[in-house]
Amino acid sequence: MYGRAVALGAGTVLNALSTGVGSAFAIDAETTATVELDDSATVTGTIAEDADADTRLIERCVELAIETYGDGEDYGGTVRTESDVPMAAGLKSSSAAANATVLATAAALDAAPDRLEACKLGVQAARDAGVTVTGAFDDASASMLGGVTVTDNDDDELLARDEVEWDVLVWTPAERAYSADADVDRCANVAPMAELVADLALDGRYAEAMTVNGLAFSAALGFSADPAVEAMPHVDGVSLSGTGPSVVAVGQDDGLDRVQGLWDERGGHTWRTTTRTDGGRTL
Repeated sequence: MYGRAVALGAGTVLNALSTGVGSAFAIDAETTATVELDDSATVTGTIAEDADADTRLIERCVELAIETYGDGEDYGGTVRTESDVPMAAGLKSSSAAANATVLATAAALDAAPDRLEACKLGVQAARDAGVTVTGAFDDASASMLGGVTVTDNDDDELLARDEVEWDVLVWTPAERAYSADADVDRCANVAPMAELVADLALDGRYAEAMTVNGLAFSAALGFSADPAVEAMPHVDGVSLSGTGPSVVAVGQDDGLDRVQGLWDERGGHTWRTTTRTDGGRTL
């Protein structure tokens, strides 16, 4: 009983930590999950990029998918993920891993789940594993469905989905930041700005929403806004992604070229990608 699937990384339009409403957009960076099921009743996970990484999330995804799609059978097995999405960088690596794992487990069970419902299983697994504060339904929905999504993470409700075609520039410094460690109280202080960002996003003004979000949450989470400020004259939108430390910018090639030159001087890793509209799928 074998299944493979992929899901996408994503960048942030609106961080959901302040109000529960969030927004994200899928990027062309994939996580692949391979699941093999047996009758062991025990699930073991491995992450290709880090042999010592915490595997509770992907293991819980397999367990929940078996409970949902396994017709009452007490299966176990193995799950392995490998990814283009850097871990703990604000680019939704956990959501991509969860989505890919749920889809791969469903494929191993010969199930064809509704993608939005499968996405919600991954969100529940993330809550169970303690790797998220909000449940990250915004990130997970963008990863699973592609395009840009706006969600109410408190109710796991999809408020809007749209398709965007952007060139994307990502700057990822050497440091790492874990979502579960974010200062929720400081993020609550910028709730009025988050409400403005939500209004902009629901009006389809995603790039403007990103920029406002980036300024507000860089301050709330203790990151410098300098990378975003130096990008603003050259791009359509720029934001701290998730709880950091990555910064993402969207716009035209020539403007992103200018910003890449500036960000390259900061060290870390600067890389180009695009948006994706297809989302998660089985292989």
